[in-house]
Amino acid sequence: MAVEVAKLGFHWKSTSASAPFAPRNRLKPPSIFQSSPRKLLAPPLLSSLVEEQPLSFTEPENLLIDALIGVQGRGRSASPEQLEEVERVVQILEGSEGVPDPTSSGLIEGRWQLIFTTRPGTASPIQRTFVGVDFFSVFQEVYLRTDDPRVSNIVRFSEAIGELKVEAAASIKDGKRILFQFDRAAFSFRFLPFKVPYPVPFRLLGDEAKGWLDTTYLSHSGNIRISRGNKGTTFVLQKKSGPRQKLLSAISTGSGVTEAIDYLISQNQTSAKEEPKLLEGEWQLIWSSQMETDSWLENAASGLMGKQIVKENGQLKILVDILLGFRFSMTGTFVKVDSKTYDVTMDDAAILAGPFGAPMEMTRKFNLELLYTDDKIRITRGYNRIIFVHLRVDSSKKK
Repeated sequence: MAVEVAKLGFHWKSTSASAPFAPRNRLKPPSIFQSSPRKLLAPPLLSSLVEEQPLSFTEPENLLIDALIGVQGRGRSASPEQLEEVERVVQILEGSEGVPDPTSSGLIEGRWQLIFTTRPGTASPIQRTFVGVDFFSVFQEVYLRTDDPRVSNIVRFSEAIGELKVEAAASIKDGKRILFQFDRAAFSFRFLPFKVPYPVPFRLLGDEAKGWLDTTYLSHSGNIRISRGNKGTTFVLQKKSGPRQKLLSAISTGSGVTEAIDYLISQNQTSAKEEPKLLEGEWQLIWSSQMETDSWLENAASGLMGKQIVKENGQLKILVDILLGFRFSMTGTFVKVDSKTYDVTMDDAAILAGPFGAPMEMTRKFNLELLYTDDKIRITRGYNRIIFVHLRVDSSKKK
């Protein structure tokens, strides 16, 4: 068991492994919220909050970031279509002109966050458990230009609990490959004033503690890295996250969501070139600023559950899966009032069971304010001035 944890960040000669990494800052802009944020409704996502600096990406890098938006468990819960798209974009980047001889570049140095990894059949159970949990942050530190070159894997359980750090002595084999050998590990718990050694007998493991990691793409900005381990696993790592990624990460961990929303909106206000539009498609609710009540019917009718389906003809539908094939459906219309506000009337509710439905008497009228939107994420202020974050889940623009 101990050995399995140590393998988290890399591939070993006779097993699997690999890990990645990046730090977190808390943002404190004025909040747009009037109520306490609710917990995660559905876990999507990518990286943690990091230092605030404008980021720039090439077109292929933007394609990769977009492909990863909404992928849960750093790839563990990805659909075949999502995995295929990510691999396609990864191959595009690997075939492009990244930094030549990345192991010789200072850009590879620092702390990287794992945002995606494939899962070979040889991946250890512990690796799958930690890396696939969005609540945990997984990092990789690379420091090759010191008196003691090292590559370390870090699993941060939470700010309140602490982390596990597994370290390896490292050396450069060539322009792409790093050789490593694990030699120490320890837990750092917030509630203890000392580190707890991790009981792995690295010296007795011999070649079992050794492995290598190839860097197949390093961006010229030093912000994105793609690596492959000796067992064939692909890793996508990032140093600094964009505002959208920070929001999704905050929702995953349940920390700093309101700050991340405020920051994303403020950044969009300074860069927006077009008037926002309520885009058609299927949108899954992933977070709201109001807790659910004890009544599922009230939650469903208020938009605190399920999906929204937006149509070009001004129709809006709320669809909630209840249980045993039963669904709640509520349909209405929206009319644009000004540049970002819509009048919404929801007045056609029903309980559906296959092709059959039982109508219900229920009406909701409210203003919907579009605070932020793009092809992947939408933030609105809706019924009872609740803030909603939706993630687009359809692949087409029409539903």
